[in-house]
Amino acid sequence: AAARPERPARSLHTMSGDIVLFEKRGHVAIFTLNRPKAMNAVSGELSKRMGELLEAFEADDELWIGIVASSHPKVFCAGADLKAISRRENISTEKGGFAGIVHFPRTKPLIAAVDGAALAGGCEIVLSCDMVVASKAARFGVPEVKRSLVPAAGGLFRLPRKLPSAIAMEMLLTGDPISAERMHHFGFVNSLVEPGKALEGALELASRIEVNAPLAVREARNVAIRIELADDATAWKESNDSMRRLAKTPDFFEGPKAFAEKRPPRWTGKAKL
Repeated sequence: AAARPERPARSLHTMSGDIVLFEKRGHVAIFTLNRPKAMNAVSGELSKRMGELLEAFEADDELWIGIVASSHPKVFCAGADLKAISRRENISTEKGGFAGIVHFPRTKPLIAAVDGAALAGGCEIVLSCDMVVASKAARFGVPEVKRSLVPAAGGLFRLPRKLPSAIAMEMLLTGDPISAERMHHFGFVNSLVEPGKALEGALELASRIEVNAPLAVREARNVAIRIELADDATAWKESNDSMRRLAKTPDFFEGPKAFAEKRPPRWTGKAKL
């Protein structure tokens, strides 16, 4: 069944005091950054926990889509925890990098649900996601140059890939934030919603993905990412290899069968016949 914002959670796997909350709603996992007093600044503990939860997400065949949200009503994430850095604390993980997420080797899609500010490393967490639902109260920025730094957790190359070159340069060189409305205009934000409705909007987007065959969704995502900068020959090979992999799964046959029988498909998400 598709995920709906009003549907109760199937299970809640963490307590409210945990640094990242992890909730399952149908086939959707919700990761909630939960350091509101520190504006969700990324510490070593947060990075470690996010990495552990992403491992669990990837390993669970019943979870098909993820959402990254915030428990703070006005801030998605303010970036790195400078106090942790001053203590020489490692705020990255070996597998996932900054926040345990920016280069985690995912195969499943992630949606960022952004209410309020996503700045510095917080913006780079958003950039690591595949889609963005933002409220009109959201803003995005990489202010690192104001402190003689650069956004080295993916911002330097992901912003130019996701925005027109001049707009990416504006963000990188001025360090000034850009509103959610403007980011929606440039295609960075998929869906613009009212303040306080980002998670609800992300769940609605997830529900539209959830009705589709999960392995096909995964293949489409992963091949699209791999061939983004590839030449045509590589792109054709990746596309054909993807179809061959899907042809070996039960869901490959279930889709046409359900269509012929005029019923909704019953996806298994299993990788082999």
